[in-house]
Amino acid sequence: MRVLVIGATSLLMRRTAEALRNRGDDVVILQRRPSPLDVEQVLGDVRDRGVVERAVVGCDAVVHGAAKVGVVGTWEEYRSVNVDGTVNVLHAARRSGVGRLVHVSTPSVAHTGRSLVGAGAEPAATGRRGAFYAESKAIAEELVLGGSERDVAVVAIRPHLVWGPGDTQLVGRIVERGRAGRLATVGAGAALVDSTYVDNAADALVAALDAVGPGARCAGRAYVVANGEPRPIRELVLGICRAAGVDAHPRKVPRPVALAAGSLVERLWSLRRDPPEPPLTRFLAEQLGTAHWFDPRPARDDLGYEPRVPIDEGLARLAEWFARGATVD
Repeated sequence: MRVLVIGATSLLMRRTAEALRNRGDDVVILQRRPSPLDVEQVLGDVRDRGVVERAVVGCDAVVHGAAKVGVVGTWEEYRSVNVDGTVNVLHAARRSGVGRLVHVSTPSVAHTGRSLVGAGAEPAATGRRGAFYAESKAIAEELVLGGSERDVAVVAIRPHLVWGPGDTQLVGRIVERGRAGRLATVGAGAALVDSTYVDNAADALVAALDAVGPGARCAGRAYVVANGEPRPIRELVLGICRAAGVDAHPRKVPRPVALAAGSLVERLWSLRRDPPEPPLTRFLAEQLGTAHWFDPRPARDDLGYEPRVPIDEGLARLAEWFARGATVD
């Protein structure tokens, strides 16, 4: 297939583009900055409908993973990238006759503050104040799945807590805070969480691309993908720190205190001009203090996705990466 991968500056989308290229697909990437990947490249912004339409011409399939992430920014910034950008992708796919569209979503679209234990891909929840990333991604997922039709079959994939060598998001933040002595867990850090080694997450996107199509069982549906090895969040955090050679000792913050502190930080940060990433938000405190692990059967049965890199092997690969002098600065 000729496949357009949108947002290949991110670790997951870069690995996905590499996986598709390595198996013999004709890959083109759309992103704002040049990439070292040896594939055809279109430079531009997903918010520019004309650029998206040019990039998708001649493609059989699209994997859309461009997004504004994190917690710093205005609602307009999140909406324009995550919602309007997704609308542009769906429009361009229809216009060019693309038959398959994989939309990269997030489990946070269904997070309402309670634990998710052996959960499936619950419906996206909208109407949350302050959680701009989760809210914009929830709206985008609803729109794109609602646009799954006979001519363009759409599937949404929600990878949970993606990490691995090269990750400046989850791994980078944990290691930086561990080195600075600023790591904390909500409560004892005993909440069980699923996570996804990056190569497994890329495998899931490729599997979804192969599975989706007109009339496919997965068309118009969302799937959570993970390693299927839920572990206490404190154990995962300490494992990442050990891989980086950091002797971390997270302090324990009671859940009510974390929620109150997150709410206070959100109010203070909203008054700052050009603020850095906040140390905590209420949404983050809710996620850190509740269990999040998922039923692997839907992705296995409908997509053929099976994680091939266990967490312990992933941590070993991460340690090797750090041992070679890699940094996450």
